Amino acid sequence: MRRYAALRLAQAAGVLWAAYTVSFLVLDLLPGDPVSAMAGAGADQAGVDPAQIARLRSEYGFDDPIPVQYVHYLGRALRGDFGDSVAGGRPVTSVIGDALPSTLQLVAAGMALAVLFGGGLALAATYTARRWLRQLLLSLPPLGVSVPTFWAGLMLVEIFSFRARLLPAFGNGGLRGLILPAVTLAIPTGAIVAQVLAKSLLTALDEPYIQTARAKGAGRPRIHLRHALRNASLPALTVVGVLVGQLMANSVVIETVFSRNGLGRVTAGAVAAQDIPLVQGVVVFGALVFVLVNLIVDLVYPLLDPRIAAAGGRRWRPA
Repeated sequence: MRRYAALRLAQAAGVLWAAYTVSFLVLDLLPGDPVSAMAGAGADQAGVDPAQIARLRSEYGFDDPIPVQYVHYLGRALRGDFGDSVAGGRPVTSVIGDALPSTLQLVAAGMALAVLFGGGLALAATYTARRWLRQLLLSLPPLGVSVPTFWAGLMLVEIFSFRARLLPAFGNGGLRGLILPAVTLAIPTGAIVAQVLAKSLLTALDEPYIQTARAKGAGRPRIHLRHALRNASLPALTVVGVLVGQLMANSVVIETVFSRNGLGRVTAGAVAAQDIPLVQGVVVFGALVFVLVNLIVDLVYPLLDPRIAAAGGRRWRPA
């Protein structure tokens, strides 16, 4: 178990390093001069003082060779220092910290709804003995995956805010203001969870140990929830870990549609302003959240199936 945990920790560190390196290279390859864009800050760049550009270039180290810049910024990032946001002049960690609670609240609520409704749909579809009802329920997840996130959000706003006037359409309005964004975020994620879990349950229900349990007189609820669900949940657990990154990415769209203040809107503004320190900080933070969630999933896996740790940490991966 110690060797398994150490291997996962090393892989997590590798993912963080790769995320930082890729973001650094991509930002360096962007067309245009980022220093001029930062100095202009949306104004007429033709009137920007050349001395100010030179000062910014020296302050942010853009006058050094690329390898020197990379080593310098990587060393600072390892200490948790991503510099100051060019647009706001505040430390990147402070900007992210202020926007983080709203986004984490949205992502956590979206993931909870996705697991609750996606898992419930998969259990209901595989438990029912009525073939027509099973086919109907199994047809819902592909529909949920195919619906564009922004379209689903606009439809929910139109129905529940503008027509029924039950829920607020925009802003960070407490729990009521969180419902529509969380449901919109949960639709595609819950559909994927339902697809994977339903397929795994159907496969598990055909295994010989299920036939043995039936022969011993176990009832359908016991077979479904205790025997089949434990093994079938392993692929779904892996997918949940992977989908955290998708939820973080979709939060940019959700916060824009519902005019919520959060990390998504901060990211969109930083990219538009070419605020390089803030963009790198957000990318690394997103990778950190993804890595931590998947690390937790990796460590939970041997608790559900001890054979995984004994086999060297190999686990089910989605195709």
